[in-house]
Amino acid sequence: MNHSDQHHQNIPPESKPYWREDIDIPTFSAMTEDQETEVAIIGGGITGITTAYLLMKEGVRVTLIEAGQLFNGTTGHTTAKVTAQHSLIYNELLSHLGHEQAKKYYEASSNALNFIQQTVEQQNIDCDFIKQDAYVYATTQQKAKQIEKEGQAYEVLGINGGLTSSLPIWLPIESAVVMHNQAQFHPLKYVKSLTEAFVDGGGKIYEQTTAVDLKKGTKPIITMRNGAKLTCDHVVSCSHFPFHDGIGFYFSRMYQERSYIVAVKPKHEYAGGMYINAESPSRSLRSTPTSNGPLILVGGENHKTGQGINTMRHYEALASFAKETLNADDIVYRWSAQDLTTMDNIPYIGPLTSGDNNIFVATGFRKWGMTNSTVAAQLLCDQVLNRENPYRDVFVPSRFHADPSVRKWISTNADVAGHFVAGKVGMKDRHPEDLRLGEGAHVNVHGKKAAGYRDEDGKLHLLDATCTHMGCEVEWNEAERSWDCPCHGSRFNIDGEVLNEPADKPLAKIEDEHREA
Repeated sequence: MNHSDQHHQNIPPESKPYWREDIDIPTFSAMTEDQETEVAIIGGGITGITTAYLLMKEGVRVTLIEAGQLFNGTTGHTTAKVTAQHSLIYNELLSHLGHEQAKKYYEASSNALNFIQQTVEQQNIDCDFIKQDAYVYATTQQKAKQIEKEGQAYEVLGINGGLTSSLPIWLPIESAVVMHNQAQFHPLKYVKSLTEAFVDGGGKIYEQTTAVDLKKGTKPIITMRNGAKLTCDHVVSCSHFPFHDGIGFYFSRMYQERSYIVAVKPKHEYAGGMYINAESPSRSLRSTPTSNGPLILVGGENHKTGQGINTMRHYEALASFAKETLNADDIVYRWSAQDLTTMDNIPYIGPLTSGDNNIFVATGFRKWGMTNSTVAAQLLCDQVLNRENPYRDVFVPSRFHADPSVRKWISTNADVAGHFVAGKVGMKDRHPEDLRLGEGAHVNVHGKKAAGYRDEDGKLHLLDATCTHMGCEVEWNEAERSWDCPCHGSRFNIDGEVLNEPADKPLAKIEDEHREA
């Protein structure tokens, strides 16, 4: 059976987000010469672009660098819900952090939504921005109890919404909690507009420019892979994973998950609203208008990166869910996303470590990057300009909450250790010549475990299977044709190049006499 035979009959063979369709994304050249700026921003997603835009409006000289292409990371692979309803979080925040911090978290997220709405209106951005109610629903008694507690938390915090026993769309539920007046939009049309405004205001952007080293000091110096240096007053790391750890041990304080989305053509009119279930596996729904009529985005199936079943099965599960709940089987797009979660589910936004006053970071947005990115941009802008911000202490990266952080830290890092050991034990008895077209697997090359993939043309791609971050063994991801690390979530393409950090070096290539089929 070759690679294409394994696909669900209705699932597109290529992973491609709808958001990148029919949109003319601006491109920029690489930075090849040494430069100076006031603020250097690393990462060209919604966080980096919004931060750059805000600082430019304050008259600050900003240079933004992106390792690959703009908007091609998490921003281009999101479901793009603009909401303060971050699944079931408010009862948890009240329990662990108290009323004041929980209220601040909600306010920060709501302010972010309002900022996006005002920006869309003021700049007249055509990005399908529309207000929607957001729902978390339970299909089991056990989760219904949590929904009830969340409803009580909404009441305590004065959140516009509350408990409900039915949804506008047909889904059999036990109960749900609704947050009114949330929103959705087309994320790339929005960030494209901010990008153009930033450049028009004198901001500089460089693509295909990878930061590999940071020298701290009153004038930090960032060195690129090609040797070019960028000297600045402040560094703001907005890349998905912090490009520089600075002994903040971020890799041990977060874990990475993949999730999946299929875009389906509905057979009946969709009643509106944004939905996510409280159970596992996760299920998320929202609609988006397109030139060919509406699409429903069906998301979920999250699991730790590099762990779990054949990844195509996740798309098949979502396709089945779409068929059952929407009677829709015309799948037009499929794509996946990678998200980072912190130990207490709150993003890390602020100084990289408690000793840094000119190096800042924003990471760990979980699955709620649209509001969290804007919270981050507003907070980072204030910190760079040395202004007070009432939400600073909620998100400060050096915080530590004994409960639930300790338990989560222990279980996360025990899981990492388990995968580290498991990956080192046992040699595969398969060899490169055994690989079929389109198949990836661990193979034995001269007694050593290697990562092997034979492409559709019969060419063999052999790599060292050891992740360059901390030495775990990478696993094959069939749906995305990538090698994923189960320990800290680094990902590599079939030629070993880094797709997702924390790894910053490619997997080593292995030469072998079996390279051609």
